[in-house]
Amino acid sequence: MAFLSQDQLEAIAGALGDITQGLTGPEIQHLIPSSKMIDPGPGTKRVRIYNAFVESQNSKQNRTHVLEFIRLAMRPSRYSRDPERFEPMRALLNQASAFAGLVVDQAGNLTSAEAAQTLPETQRRARELRADLEGRGVHPDVLKFCRAELLADNYFHAVQEAVKSVADKMRTRTGLTDGAPLVDRVLAGDPPLLAINPRSTVSERSEQNGFANVVRGTFGMFRNPTAHEARIHWAKEDTEDLLSIVSLIRRRLDAAHMPARV
Repeated sequence: MAFLSQDQLEAIAGALGDITQGLTGPEIQHLIPSSKMIDPGPGTKRVRIYNAFVESQNSKQNRTHVLEFIRLAMRPSRYSRDPERFEPMRALLNQASAFAGLVVDQAGNLTSAEAAQTLPETQRRARELRADLEGRGVHPDVLKFCRAELLADNYFHAVQEAVKSVADKMRTRTGLTDGAPLVDRVLAGDPPLLAINPRSTVSERSEQNGFANVVRGTFGMFRNPTAHEARIHWAKEDTEDLLSIVSLIRRRLDAAHMPARV
């Protein structure tokens, strides 16, 4: 098993020990022995984590316990009382661990990914993707998902988060809560809660039904475990195409109206 370099250990410890978004002192004090590492004692959070990482890797001649620390730190259940901490911390950690070829997914699983090779690679990916999408006239709300921390795991997470924003848009427009029937409740029915056209002709009603199917299919693709397993193989071109689809959906939802219910 390859060692983590000093720079990689420093970056990961810095993310986990970040002043505003990282672990708390008591959490670090608990996690170090839970990962079967020696606690170097009080100090700044990032230095304390880094020193524990270095001692463990040097003494045991492997990175097993360093990775275990990350897994324990990123268990979603740990953040059940303050869930708003999880995603910012995960994004920060993924940006730091991109150079080590590691990524933490939404379920808190630590997996391998294609390692970034240069310092600005994730930033470059974000700039290039954003520029290409701007050229396509993609919805402004979709562009915000072209961030370096979301691209650290090779584009998949950016699209996944953009698709989530579609559900959020439907919830905001209708006041409904999320769930499997969300698309059916919002876009199907007679009348639907949101209509993308007057629905006064057969063609317009078919367009409404087709739009609902597009949204269902988009959601289904990103709730499919197979898609999660294949995320590291995604190409930028596929990402652009899928974000364009999300952009189309967002624009139609923006322009949709709520038909009168008799």
